[in-house]
Amino acid sequence: MTTDSFSLHFLLHSAALVEEQLRVRLTEIGVRPRQARIMQALSRMEPASQVSLAREFGITPASMSTMTVRLIEAGFISREPDPDEARSNLLRLTTRGRGLLSDIHAAWGDIDALIVERIGSENAATLARITRALRDSLGGRVPGAPDAETTEPLKEIS
Repeated sequence: MTTDSFSLHFLLHSAALVEEQLRVRLTEIGVRPRQARIMQALSRMEPASQVSLAREFGITPASMSTMTVRLIEAGFISREPDPDEARSNLLRLTTRGRGLLSDIHAAWGDIDALIVERIGSENAATLARITRALRDSLGGRVPGAPDAETTEPLKEIS
């Protein structure tokens, strides 16, 4: 039995190829795909502790620390002492980081357009609905979204 006989492999391979296209596109503005997602979540949550941000992404605080250090060094986010918790820091987007959000959104839009170009608008809309349903059924949510809001509104793909 070949791996092509498992539907899972088509999903995994497609996701890897799409993420590579996104990585190339985001390199133009100096961020990586996961960094872009962290910045987007931080824009919803700020100020936020590394622990709360890590919780949103389902990763360890140590892993989030590694990622946020890179974002701090790049000048996209800042870290300041939490006035309410002496052992904690708060993260915020810097002016530079906030300015990159529109570029990040444009890159995401470019990848949406690439998907439409490759499989057509109807299939792209179906893919978005199905993958959202899969994410939600597996307990996924939009990092940084309010508890009652587990999904982002699906924009029309034309």
